[in-house]
Amino acid sequence: MAEIRNDGLGFYDLVGKVAVITGGSSGIGAACARRLAEAGASVVVGYNAGDSRAQELISTLPGTGHSSAHIPLDDSAAIRSAAEGVARRHHSVDLLVNSAGVTEKVAHSDLEGLTDETFDRILTLNVRGTFSVIRAFTPLLRASGDGAIANISSISAFTGLGSSIAYCSAKAGLDTMTTSLARVLGPHVRIFSLSPAAVDTNFVPGRDPATVRAQAQSAPIPVVTTPDDVACSLIGAVTSLRFSTGSAIIIDGGQHL
Repeated sequence: MAEIRNDGLGFYDLVGKVAVITGGSSGIGAACARRLAEAGASVVVGYNAGDSRAQELISTLPGTGHSSAHIPLDDSAAIRSAAEGVARRHHSVDLLVNSAGVTEKVAHSDLEGLTDETFDRILTLNVRGTFSVIRAFTPLLRASGDGAIANISSISAFTGLGSSIAYCSAKAGLDTMTTSLARVLGPHVRIFSLSPAAVDTNFVPGRDPATVRAQAQSAPIPVVTTPDDVACSLIGAVTSLRFSTGSAIIIDGGQHL
């Protein structure tokens, strides 16, 4: 493994690095893929059902060495198989971005509407699935000698406001897991959460875009968060926050205040 250096440079060059992104074929994941490719990384676009989207995205990315991988969050065996495929191609991974997830819009007051099946699915895909990905890719991140993991979370984790109570609970669990893993994975792997407000995507089925705009208007910086805002924060965190781990980076224009 490479030594941990404190040479005063304070900047992590992404040229030639390998980045794996779950949920990379659309939304925040796709925005992260574009920014990482622009910065010189070789990107592995992870997908579940979005194979064609992943291939289309790869064809537009600058640079070389990009590929795709089937990484379904509810199938630990398939996740391990994906990690083995990446190992054969790249031998190590420098950055893992866990962008894949799921939610369902259920009013918080509708306790009966939030079924056991829905709750279990949201927790499984957002929390256990992310853990399974981290578990499978940790040997490759350690082989990098200076790896990083970014979990795409949400301010719902601590505001308790979001598409459903299950989603808020899942993101809170993800943040706590991030803190726990920071102790386990250091010193050679950093891990952090990126916590945006509602992002201008179609991630939440049935959500009115006007609702997202209205929420943003109440913030000190009244601008709707875009996928590229999250991607830019990812680049900043990975390249410049060299001694941060186990932390949540809030990207919400102050909406949580």
